[in-house]
Amino acid sequence: MTEAKETTCTMAADARFSEVTTRPFDDDHLREECAIFGIYGTPDAAAHTALGLHALQHRGQEATGLVAFDGKHFHAHRGMGHVADNFSQHSVLDRLKGHAAIGHNRYATTGETVLRNVQPLFADFDFGGFAIGHNGNLTNAYLVRRALVKKGCIFQSTTDTEVIIHLMATSTQHTVLDRMVDALQKVDGAYSLVCLMNDALIGVRDPWGIRPLELGKLGDSWILASETCAFDIIGADAVRDVEPGEIIVIDRNGLRSIKPFPAAPRRFCIFEYIYFSRPDSVVEGTSVYEARKRIGAELARESHVDADVVIPVPDSGVPAAIGYAAQARIPFELGIIRNHYVGRTFIEPTDQIRHLGVKLKHNANRNQLTGKRVILVDDSIVRGTTSTKIVEMVRNAGASEVHMRIASPPTTHSCFYGVDTPERSKLLASNLDLAGMTRFIGADSLAFVTMDGLYRAMGETGRNPRAVKYCDACFSGDYPIVLTDQDGGSVPAQLSLLAEAS
Repeated sequence: MTEAKETTCTMAADARFSEVTTRPFDDDHLREECAIFGIYGTPDAAAHTALGLHALQHRGQEATGLVAFDGKHFHAHRGMGHVADNFSQHSVLDRLKGHAAIGHNRYATTGETVLRNVQPLFADFDFGGFAIGHNGNLTNAYLVRRALVKKGCIFQSTTDTEVIIHLMATSTQHTVLDRMVDALQKVDGAYSLVCLMNDALIGVRDPWGIRPLELGKLGDSWILASETCAFDIIGADAVRDVEPGEIIVIDRNGLRSIKPFPAAPRRFCIFEYIYFSRPDSVVEGTSVYEARKRIGAELARESHVDADVVIPVPDSGVPAAIGYAAQARIPFELGIIRNHYVGRTFIEPTDQIRHLGVKLKHNANRNQLTGKRVILVDDSIVRGTTSTKIVEMVRNAGASEVHMRIASPPTTHSCFYGVDTPERSKLLASNLDLAGMTRFIGADSLAFVTMDGLYRAMGETGRNPRAVKYCDACFSGDYPIVLTDQDGGSVPAQLSLLAEAS
């Protein structure tokens, strides 16, 4: 396998420089997980994969990678940064020859952000090459890793995904598929996988179905992707969801499906509808955009207050704000304007300028705010720092009242299934009651959609604890899969790999 790297310039620490984040609002959201994409049966497999990853950029923005297979050899490119930073040049894609390919966008939930951790990971087995991309998080990875190291396995990354590779390598099963099943039966947690082996593409979803995985088709080519928006960009058709606990194998003979794992209660991540997925995607048969509008409408039914205008926090609060405004029958306006043409970081020489960074990406639209009683709609509150800045910005623009409405229940627990969340002590709703949170963010009032309201928006009569159909652990603390590493104290502060410049 050949591997091309992107290099990045680094600047030595200097007291004269301070980093300004140009994602001041995004930094207080739960971080996206990862994106996966795979395609089989087209000579343009790498180009289609790069386009699919571009459509899925929102799910992971730290690094990206692609592995292609041409019938004899595997070809790979991995790099730090966005998809466009790595795959915009024809020279890169021309080297990634093949009729099958998989790709991955990374946002780190385990392991450092260094090149060794960028997926797809690749290994040479006795049966041939094998590449894997993973969206999710294994909850017993450190425990399993420790046992594998004692057996003599040598790990090259700090990601939980590499555990699967070593479990396959040490399996006593004979076929690739049997080795994979054997490996996955030894791990706990959430996972959607795309795998590329000698002339076959494999897609897997964990038995609980926590992370999404969609099946699509373009002519005679089969496609796997985290969301259906990745099909739209290449003109492919969505076929169906990969079922929880299902393994799909695609090769020259077509597609076949097996379900080798014991059935488990379906617990799809409800935050996919609230924030993670793109609004134009359809996941689990439900339009993300329509779901967010319905959540906004429930929010208005439950906690409306007299106001003059509904303002979304761009961009993730827009659909819920539309639903809220329609239900409350008051005007919807864009009172905060987002600048889409700013890079991720910006360097300025003084702290005074650094504190102005919030305005690099968002600015108040004063004409829609001055003298108005404003309802601000956002998808969630994590640490609360974002909401504080937003409320302050709207007040400074002349709003007479600022009421915050959140299109999710209070985030009180950390996620261990593939979403990067702060530890519980840093979650605002885990430390303060509603009155305390309202004072903290400086709003005239604050309300969250209730758990029952959220479930009604998703077509349920409410949250029935005996028949929960979603993973809502970040709101309820009801973790469907055992947290072996967390509960057993197995997670080390830092795995003992050499630091690598990123």
